[in-house]
Amino acid sequence: MEERKGRKIIMFPLPFQGHLNPMIQLARIFHNLGFSITILHTSFNFPDPSHYPPFTFRTIPHNNEGGEDPLTQPEASSMDLVAFIRLLRQTYEDPFRRSLAGEVGKGDTSSCCLVSDVVWAKHAEFAAEEVGIDRMVLITNSVASFCAFAALPLLRDKDYLPIQDYRLDELVTEVSPLKVKDLPVMETSEPKELYQIASDMVKGANSSSGVIWNTFEDLEKLPLMDFSSKFQVPIFPIGPFHKQSDNLLPTTKNKEDYETTDWLNKQEPQSVVYVSFGSLADIEEKEFLEIAWGLRNSERPFLWVVRPGFVQGTEWLEALPSGFVENMGHKGKIVKWVNQLEVLAHPAVGAFWTHCGWNSTIESICEGVPMICTPCFTDQRVNSRYIVDVWRIGIELERSKMDKREIEKAISSVMVEEGDGIREMCLELKERADVCLDKDGSSFKNLENLVSHILSFNSYAKIT
Repeated sequence: MEERKGRKIIMFPLPFQGHLNPMIQLARIFHNLGFSITILHTSFNFPDPSHYPPFTFRTIPHNNEGGEDPLTQPEASSMDLVAFIRLLRQTYEDPFRRSLAGEVGKGDTSSCCLVSDVVWAKHAEFAAEEVGIDRMVLITNSVASFCAFAALPLLRDKDYLPIQDYRLDELVTEVSPLKVKDLPVMETSEPKELYQIASDMVKGANSSSGVIWNTFEDLEKLPLMDFSSKFQVPIFPIGPFHKQSDNLLPTTKNKEDYETTDWLNKQEPQSVVYVSFGSLADIEEKEFLEIAWGLRNSERPFLWVVRPGFVQGTEWLEALPSGFVENMGHKGKIVKWVNQLEVLAHPAVGAFWTHCGWNSTIESICEGVPMICTPCFTDQRVNSRYIVDVWRIGIELERSKMDKREIEKAISSVMVEEGDGIREMCLELKERADVCLDKDGSSFKNLENLVSHILSFNSYAKIT
């Protein structure tokens, strides 16, 4: 601990909740190990510094001098993800370089390294080289989904892409067990730029001083081997992050949190279907109503997170039929937000209907909760295939086939029939997740190796 005192790790997360949360969790882990933490962040969707008093936060000024951050403009919210990443780069690439240079400073020897999101890896590479600081990357996806994303240019050359409807169920042998419909593509008007993003991520990761993963060896042994065979870079699978960082800093609860907990406390063990589709996806009103009636008709208690703006063209619940909420009674509860970690850990929760984002996936695995998988885009499709066919801890409910009757059947399959020993497999993976964090566990040892690796860096800060 003493050798880390005063040593600083600079971190740069992307301003998407699914990327920001694991970076903050990693920062907590580093801080608990004795490092000081500085977080560079955009002025768009930035964390509340008051929630993390041990960290130093530095806002990177955007390059639209005298105006608003372009990322906050109404037109930015309607962009596809590829276009948004391009705007992020245009808005922050040069300001990021200047901010990093100012943070490191002339002759600074306290800064150990920069940890950036892998999507920013190529831009971080040039900035880190300029100031003479070592650079690591955090990959916030699963190893399997990153390997699939990295393979997109190859899969395009082999005519898997663009995806053709008649091939959706065809096995992609290059990234088995994925099918064509599982490939982590994005809907975009700039497909060439998507492949360039994939290429930049690969190059940025491969040229870094190491890759950090929010996963553990027993969960993704084969994908980790695949990655190591293709990338000549040290890897550190030290997850699950939240199991190491959740007690390091206090969290505050509001009235809605207590109401949700009180409602869960009144339910029978493993009786509740928890439903949440993440922070980015949106759906049409027709889909929303199918979900509502499917949950209602299942006759199982449900806790449903409906994010404001989740339903296209509405603010929140306006699309529900008159009296729907009132007539749910104690059988259902609809909220705008929950503390997902607390909900998944509650004994009343028996299944998680999820979009299969990686954070949600690994959090559910850690609590032994079976999943109903309705992926929306990119890596979520890969995660869903692994949940259903590799780890066998959930069932698939495809978005294209989602109606109230199929929803009822899926809920019954997981909650009542428990087909194919899903719950037993969930408990087995939960135990493995716990074991990996023990003193002799793989994540514990990998974290020790990561700390030693960081302390071996000889940053020389060549700002003049």
